[in-house]
Amino acid sequence: MAQAPQNRELTERFIQFYRNYYREEIGKLAQQYPKEKRSLYIDYDDLYTFDAELADDYITKPGQYQEYAEEALRLFDLPADVKLGQAHVRMQNLPETVDIRNIRVNDDHIGTLIAVQGIVRKATDVRPKITEAAFECQRCGTMSYIPQGDGGFQEPHECQGCERQGPFHIDFDQSNFVDSQKLRVQESPEGLRGGETPQSIDINLFDDITGKVTAGDHVTAVGILHIEQQSSGNEKTPIFDYYMEGISLAIEDEEFEDMDITDEDVAEIIELSNSPNIYERMIDSVAPAIYGYDQEKLAMILQLFSGVTKHLPDGSRIRGDLHMLLIGDPGTGKSQMLQYIRNIAPRSVYTSGKGSSSAGLTAAAVRDDFGDGQQWTLEAGALVLADKGIAAVDELDKMRPEDRSAMHEGLEQQQISVSKAGINATLKSRCSLLGAANPKYGRFDQYEPIGEQIDLEPALISRFDLIFTVTDNPDPDSDSELADHILKTNYAGELNTQRTHVANSEFTEAQVNAVTDEVAPDIDAELLRKYIAYSKRTCYPTMTDEAKKVIRDFYVDFRARGADEDAPVPVTARKLEALVRLSEASARVRLSDKVTQEDAERVTNIVESCLRDIGMDPETGEFDADIVETGRSKTQRDRIKNLLELIRTMQEEYEEGAPHDEVVERANAELNMDEKTVNDQLEKLKMKGDIYEPRGDVYRAT
Repeated sequence: MAQAPQNRELTERFIQFYRNYYREEIGKLAQQYPKEKRSLYIDYDDLYTFDAELADDYITKPGQYQEYAEEALRLFDLPADVKLGQAHVRMQNLPETVDIRNIRVNDDHIGTLIAVQGIVRKATDVRPKITEAAFECQRCGTMSYIPQGDGGFQEPHECQGCERQGPFHIDFDQSNFVDSQKLRVQESPEGLRGGETPQSIDINLFDDITGKVTAGDHVTAVGILHIEQQSSGNEKTPIFDYYMEGISLAIEDEEFEDMDITDEDVAEIIELSNSPNIYERMIDSVAPAIYGYDQEKLAMILQLFSGVTKHLPDGSRIRGDLHMLLIGDPGTGKSQMLQYIRNIAPRSVYTSGKGSSSAGLTAAAVRDDFGDGQQWTLEAGALVLADKGIAAVDELDKMRPEDRSAMHEGLEQQQISVSKAGINATLKSRCSLLGAANPKYGRFDQYEPIGEQIDLEPALISRFDLIFTVTDNPDPDSDSELADHILKTNYAGELNTQRTHVANSEFTEAQVNAVTDEVAPDIDAELLRKYIAYSKRTCYPTMTDEAKKVIRDFYVDFRARGADEDAPVPVTARKLEALVRLSEASARVRLSDKVTQEDAERVTNIVESCLRDIGMDPETGEFDADIVETGRSKTQRDRIKNLLELIRTMQEEYEEGAPHDEVVERANAELNMDEKTVNDQLEKLKMKGDIYEPRGDVYRAT
């Protein structure tokens, strides 16, 4: 079919464009077509540099211009035996992306080429789709070829040979098929502020760009925006849905893809990093409305910067993300700190324990009409959506234990394996977890070991690099300072609110600013987000010998306390990795390439104070890693063992078993245990099934 003169002219322009810019790429494509490669990727900037008008027309009339570009590729001068019959031309790197929530009819987006960014929420399996169906007439054997579009399946009305209306049989061997896949892409969480619900768009992919992504990947998709009519039952409605026909798809592994850091920002960031009191300024920038907690705030800053993820030559990987847990009395500002961190973190997801199920945290297998027909698809959960960011989980203790156990793999291996509904997949969840919880009985009891009051599984607790206990103890000096701070914060809020809402406010702007400056963050939140993103992009510190020595000595000294035969194990190797990660994060705060001795000392102080709060056995005053790792100190384990031995000995002496009063008396005399402790331990042994009561107040060992 002869092309119209204008079309021929456009095809010639594309051929000229290929000669100038893509000669090598087309040569490679010709060698690898059709098995390894079936597409030529062209950059929008190259086309714009070559011919701005052609590039603009390609955006506004993509369907038509795509055909000219592909025709030009077929006519391009190649060796005689090479034909690029079905090769595609795929445009990528458009100058700007459109927010999914800002797609509007008025902006003339429909029918044009647009780029959207987001997270793949669901992806169907790759399925064959028929593009041209071959029908054979059952009466005379004539073949009819019917092209198939996005609508319903088209069948021939009558046979072209005998002119009868069938019957027809599809010949699959002579029909043409193409791979197809459907994705649902949702807005990235870092672009959302406040309580906005993320919006999504469906994208249809064909041929060689299918099967490249899974749920949880961050992608930039370029495609043609179309609309399709919604239907309710068999009736069509006046409402339409948007969908995209995918042209190209790029996986964004860049950490914070929509952080635009200008040269002025970089200059400001570098100036900040050189300030001698950078750590104090960082602490003052975290939740300034909450008084005190300097160590917790410093640890949160280190968590935001995170350590370096290491890839070893054998292919294994050591995580760089820090996990941190705040356990504290009610009303100590834990949730407020979590919310603040969530706002500073360039990418974050916030969820509360009571409203989170294991599937909502990890991944859910969902059966719905996404794709054609009922099928199972995977939906990414909170830990997957927070990939390369922070997952803030409040009220960890209020979650059901089986839901919490879903997080174990996500925290240490940084991936989530799903085997549900015949789908077996591994999703990435390279996130830092910031958790908050209350103690077992609501408040801390000073006389009980803290390890016993943490109502979380030891396996989960041992995965946290830092555990802070936030206690609320009366102290006249700090209480008066706290009261002043809260009153000042509220007063600043009152002034600010009155100034904005009341036209004839008696306070001048200068007065308002003077008060609000006292409670404003030292470093503006927006600049801090850029600082963190810039540091994680450009800064990969390495250990100096001095820093290694400080960390090694700290670890070895701590372990030495457990060298005696009877002494408890004071600290495990997991803490050593935590120290390395923390000291790398400390160097990143200064944008330094070296982890110095000061960094190592700074983090050993934090870790020691955490261990002192949680890992100390109140009965012996020694550090005991088992309190954190197993929820029970060595003293308690020995006590239970000894009490069990005592009952075994006594049941030989008494016919029915060991009487309660006698057990209490002998435990007091021989094991130095008071009555309350003995009763507690007996209850625990009964619950575990180690002892039973043949009749009231008489015990036998099982």
